[in-house]
Amino acid sequence: MESKCAHIIVFFLLATSFETLMAQKESDGPEVIELLKEFECKGKLSWPELIGVPTKLAKGIIEKQNSLISNVHILLNGSPVTLDIRCDRVRLFDNILGAVVQIPVVG
Repeated sequence: MESKCAHIIVFFLLATSFETLMAQKESDGPEVIELLKEFECKGKLSWPELIGVPTKLAKGIIEKQNSLISNVHILLNGSPVTLDIRCDRVRLFDNILGAVVQIPVVG
């Protein structure tokens, strides 16, 4: 019985992590960047190269590449967020394995 429960839990964890890796639409990035240009955010605005990178490492890279970023939030993919735009904030969405699953953008 314990073996079946362990297998079910492992399967659930693996299935959840693979689903989040495929959840991003490629069209999300450019539309967001155009919106941010309207707000005149300065510096680097997106980091597509950070997909799959551990979130704590990604946070350090973002803060180093854009000194105007003072709020880097690490959130589980699918977490609810506010829709306001802030030029000093980047949200890092990760999976249960702690890897970035969406392109981090200023906002």
